[in-house]
Amino acid sequence: MKVQAVEMDFQRYLLDQIDWSDRLIAIKGARGSGKTILLLQHIKKHLPLDGTALYVAMDDLFFTDNNLLSLAEEFYMSGGRYLLIDEVHKYPNWSRELKLMYDNFPKLKIVFTSSSILEIYAGESDLSRRAVTYDLRELSLREFIELDLGLKLPMYSLQTILEDHVIIASELNSKIQVNAKFLEYLRYGVYPFFKESKVSYLSRLRNTIQLIIDVDLNAVENLNYDILVKLKKLSRLIATSAPFTPNITELSNKLGISRPSLLKSLDLLEKARIIQSVNKVNSGTGILTKPDKVFLNNPNILYALGDDYENKGTVRETFFVNQVKGIAKLNLAPRADFLLDEFYTIEIGGPNKGKKQISKTENAFLLKDNIEIGFGNTIPLWLFGFLY
Repeated sequence: MKVQAVEMDFQRYLLDQIDWSDRLIAIKGARGSGKTILLLQHIKKHLPLDGTALYVAMDDLFFTDNNLLSLAEEFYMSGGRYLLIDEVHKYPNWSRELKLMYDNFPKLKIVFTSSSILEIYAGESDLSRRAVTYDLRELSLREFIELDLGLKLPMYSLQTILEDHVIIASELNSKIQVNAKFLEYLRYGVYPFFKESKVSYLSRLRNTIQLIIDVDLNAVENLNYDILVKLKKLSRLIATSAPFTPNITELSNKLGISRPSLLKSLDLLEKARIIQSVNKVNSGTGILTKPDKVFLNNPNILYALGDDYENKGTVRETFFVNQVKGIAKLNLAPRADFLLDEFYTIEIGGPNKGKKQISKTENAFLLKDNIEIGFGNTIPLWLFGFLY
């Protein structure tokens, strides 16, 4: 029934990028990013509707008295060949039972979605050598425009944007006033549920963030109530001061937790896609390494948690980090804002921003807010919303 009802007019970028021929596929993403719809669209678009494909949601009451492995075995023995499992992190024995399915049912193809927090190699049974993992990001600016207006616009590689931004921006602006939609996107365009109501969007996003901490983080990490409360306080603290270089001692004192616990909390919030960190080149990595700079994950969270947040500089940088991180290697630059792939220097500012900080730097670009078309090494900031 769910498969028949799912609409195909708008499809996430990842639907056609996944190699669906693999036997075990993991799709990770934050709550609200559209994982369930992606799974249902895959069934409708790619799989035969002849009873050989089965969709199951792990929060279904069926699994209070039944286990997934037995269901999979019965389905396989009756001719089932495609098993689609939604929200696997809500099932306690997910890792062991998925491994047994993979090993015992060689003709069964399994696709499962999970919270972005879940580490498939950290479960009871290591699935990292068996599963191919994909990350479903939040909506890009390009996808927001398509979902909101039904206007399909092309994606561009980072290299193409840097080299041909004048031509690309001219072509896009001939079809739509992109900058106007960009301003909307910054406030309510990152998660697909904006379609249900733009008026109540930020309120719903606040509720979603609370569910990520109370339900998703807790399901994966089994945290106690005190830690959950402190994670919410930390999220709020970051929202009112990001981006910032964290003072671990000061934050530890404010929250009443130890340094290791604080660093782990920051790591959990990043995995949950509530915050994102950017480090200097050659900085250390790992859970107990202090991040050099912390941002919220996207501009919508800034507005949801920051009480009418109006620091335009922070909004610009947060947007850029969100759209680029995962597409290219992103670091802090010594004398500008960011460094891409340890080669391109990026400075970000408003329409009146000058090039003083990058004037003597090779392969440097100025990304400006509130301009329609750039020139030379000056590029409209919104154009980086077309990377996926």
